[in-house]
Amino acid sequence: MNDLLFLLGLGLVLGHLLAWGFKHLPGERWQMMAVVPTKKGSESQWSGTNLTYYGFFIASSQLIAVTLLLVLLGAMQVHLGGTTLAIVLLLACCLPAARVLAILVEKKRHTFTIGGASFVGIVVAPLAVLLSGEILGVSDQLPLLPVLAAMAIAYTLGEGLGRLACISFGCCYGKPVRECNRMVRLLFSRHGFTFSGATKKVAYEGHLAGERLVPIQAITAVLYTGGALVGAYLFLQGLFTPALLGCLLLTQLWRIFSETLRADFRGFGRVSAYQKMGIAAVLYTLAMLNFATPPPVGDPEVVDGLRVLWNPAVILGLQLLWLVYFLIFGRSSVTTATVSFAVVEKNL
Repeated sequence: MNDLLFLLGLGLVLGHLLAWGFKHLPGERWQMMAVVPTKKGSESQWSGTNLTYYGFFIASSQLIAVTLLLVLLGAMQVHLGGTTLAIVLLLACCLPAARVLAILVEKKRHTFTIGGASFVGIVVAPLAVLLSGEILGVSDQLPLLPVLAAMAIAYTLGEGLGRLACISFGCCYGKPVRECNRMVRLLFSRHGFTFSGATKKVAYEGHLAGERLVPIQAITAVLYTGGALVGAYLFLQGLFTPALLGCLLLTQLWRIFSETLRADFRGFGRVSAYQKMGIAAVLYTLAMLNFATPPPVGDPEVVDGLRVLWNPAVILGLQLLWLVYFLIFGRSSVTTATVSFAVVEKNL
């Protein structure tokens, strides 16, 4: 009963967040969060660096995802230090990969690829778990299959909520509804996304501002968030293999199909590099499962997992994680700003 109450409560909160995002984030108002003056120009004007809601939602989605990861593994009494080290090793590989793979695949230096970073994470995750156990000498307290299952669930949730960032920035956008087949037009003729704002990627790259588009970001967000909640329920019932396979198959197979409904540049060739990565990730996971066996443990208790969060070190670590993500993804390098300052004479 505790498992269902926890997941139902989480689902209600996330459902309201997604509904709000789908309604408001395509608008121009929800791209720039703040401007930091960096270089003085004329007497009263400064050039500034834009801090974006893209970074805010990316950082927040990863915060929620890692929090769920800690709760799930805490519910199994998995060694907290080993879990933390595995997360750090994984992020140390995935964060640079988001930029490097975008350069290699899309030939663009000022963009990120979550698809590329997730592929690296899927490949590296088993090694990070095993290495963490060896470094800390807690291999028996860091069971491979449950940790990988929890990571898959957290990744699915993080990428699902992260699509709010894509809506805010106007990236990963869908095809114009009018160019799609009859079934797609019937589904989204009234419920597609219409973006506004000249600085959104859909405007300056796709020239599709004001055009009704297939809401591919919203579909992905709903599928992944729902999939993560189902995966978490399976995990809390001790069904680690179905939770792992369900989340990985959902995310990777949907990535392969969803690109047929996207209009943004995904690299060269009819089959994109990201689609190939999705296929490779599925095959890699299936092969890896031959070497991972379920541990002899009882059913996880979600209450024990929630207690893990009541720890000053965990709270500070999560805050630091949010800040790192925001500083990496929240500072825009493809837009700029000019700000001016003046005295309000009547308030003197």
